[in-house]
Amino acid sequence: MGEKRPIRVLLAKAGLDGHNRGIQLVGKALRDAGMEVVYGGLRITPQEVVEMSIQEDVDVVGISIFSGGLMTIIPKIYRAMQENEATRDIPMVVGGILPPADAEELKRMGIKGVFGPGSDLEEIVEFIRGLARSRH
Repeated sequence: MGEKRPIRVLLAKAGLDGHNRGIQLVGKALRDAGMEVVYGGLRITPQEVVEMSIQEDVDVVGISIFSGGLMTIIPKIYRAMQENEATRDIPMVVGGILPPADAEELKRMGIKGVFGPGSDLEEIVEFIRGLARSRH
């Protein structure tokens, strides 16, 4: 029997901002926990998320957003994932500067986890590990 592969997580920035410190910290914590991190880059489009999710065979998608437009961009990405048969079962988490009301709306929409400033990195790692396990 072959070895079980590590959890693969796509991390990307949505929106027009270039603030990437948070996503870098999360990516490092995930790598340190033995996960493979695919960095999708800045200003990612919904279609790019779908394409990278398929190409990289990821278990979880994490989108970071800092700028305005959160409630336009994230639903577009989520919808694109849901409309594609190959990606509709990949859980998505969001991190960044998120007003509490928007965070609750994202969860109602189907986003599995929402993490704001000051979120505990170990908590994020364990949350993503749990999401990946629930898919297999």
